[in-house]
Amino acid sequence: MTTRTPPEPVPAAPLVDLHTLVVTVRRRRRLWGSVALLGLVGGAGTAVLLPPEPTAVTKVLVAHQEDQPTDPGTLIRTDVALLHTTRIAGRALAALGSPEKPEDFMKEYEGSGLTNNVLQIEATGDGDAQAVARARAVADAFVADHVRRLREAADAEARTLLDQRDRLRDELAEVNRAIGDDTPPSAADASADRESLFARRAELTSQITEFGQRAAQARVGTPRLVAGTQIVDAPRAVRHSLPATAATNAGIGLALGLALGLAVAAVGTVVADRPVLRRDVAAHLGASVIAELPRSAGGLWRRRRIRAARARLTVSLARTVRASAEPVSLLELGCARATGALALDLAAALSAERPAVVVDGLPDARLAGRRPGPDGPAVVGAEDATAGARRETRIGVGSVAPGTSWTDLPYLGTRTVLVVRAGHGSAAWLHTVARQLAEQDIEVIGVVLIDPDPRDRTDGTLRDGPPSPPGGGGSRASRRHGVGRPRIERLPKWAARVPDSEQEAR
Repeated sequence: MTTRTPPEPVPAAPLVDLHTLVVTVRRRRRLWGSVALLGLVGGAGTAVLLPPEPTAVTKVLVAHQEDQPTDPGTLIRTDVALLHTTRIAGRALAALGSPEKPEDFMKEYEGSGLTNNVLQIEATGDGDAQAVARARAVADAFVADHVRRLREAADAEARTLLDQRDRLRDELAEVNRAIGDDTPPSAADASADRESLFARRAELTSQITEFGQRAAQARVGTPRLVAGTQIVDAPRAVRHSLPATAATNAGIGLALGLALGLAVAAVGTVVADRPVLRRDVAAHLGASVIAELPRSAGGLWRRRRIRAARARLTVSLARTVRASAEPVSLLELGCARATGALALDLAAALSAERPAVVVDGLPDARLAGRRPGPDGPAVVGAEDATAGARRETRIGVGSVAPGTSWTDLPYLGTRTVLVVRAGHGSAAWLHTVARQLAEQDIEVIGVVLIDPDPRDRTDGTLRDGPPSPPGGGGSRASRRHGVGRPRIERLPKWAARVPDSEQEAR
């Protein structure tokens, strides 16, 4: 009885790979850097193009009758609300002699509570003088209104206390008349009633005295509150520093622009799903990353390093082509120029031993249309791929970008090296490239990653078995019959299959 080992379960991929997200956002630094710079310039420009209006500020000390040490600021918030009323705005306009509507004038000043008893008033105007006059008029109107309300409250309280005192006096007069009755008491109950009248008279006398004192105190405390409500800081124009304002606005714009740019870059990274790391590119294509080539930009020292990396890559590819019995091609994805230059360097390196020809299968035939140099390799079009002497070494150059004619790729070479720019193709398109090359029976020797992330420390090698012989020797027929079998590579992500049921798994 033969038992079949169930396949290993495929681990679920995370919804968002933080490592890939960080790397991709860092690679898109031009985007978020440009947005941050735009925010910096925009913030500084607003300080120059939109200067603040002339503003005056004053402070008013407000005394409240209900002041308590534990007051959470309710009284001063009430004063701020009363400040923005048409009554105070109308009185301020009357003092200014302005025909402006109170509803419109209320938009020209603001109030804020600094403490429980200090109110700050800010007013704007066409100039510093007008702003100062408006601040003073509003402060005077508020102080006058507050004093009026204090006096009205004190008068109302005093009148209430005096009315209560007068009512008690009338009642006391009735009690005195009852006591002054000449009828002598004839019984014990009459004597008790007389004693209760004396007690009531004493109580009424005490209450009358108390209400009189409270009424006097209500009027006496009002002058103290009135004197305590005053302008403690005379209205003055606020001086605005253009450099300080520009620096503040620029900093705010820089922070907002940077946050917006990072958010856009992160969202674009998640939505686009373009592999950047070596491990992701190798896993989606089902082939190992055999070499890397930095982006051709930067200073002189960087160009020297790139030329040295290209020279090493050319030597490695030349060694592979010499050891291969089948034609080799270079297929690009997002880096046609770098792939064409690499093919020319490879053909020039092989021309020392035998003639080499570059077969241009790029969509725009940019290599076939160029003028060859005196010592440069010959370049022919894809239509001439089958012509010529067999002793020539042919290096095919093609593309696997969207719109590629997949059936023409085998004429460029039955073995290929994929030259892929990091972050150019989506994961779905990399799956498509791997499937199409497998259907066309084109063996992928490896992947050359262009413009990799310099901080990428992931492994781009997919290998589960022993390595293949040097140069990948052996013909396609021998590989099909098990002779010279190449290394066994892990299946790409698109080829992984999960059993539908337990019976199928067994």
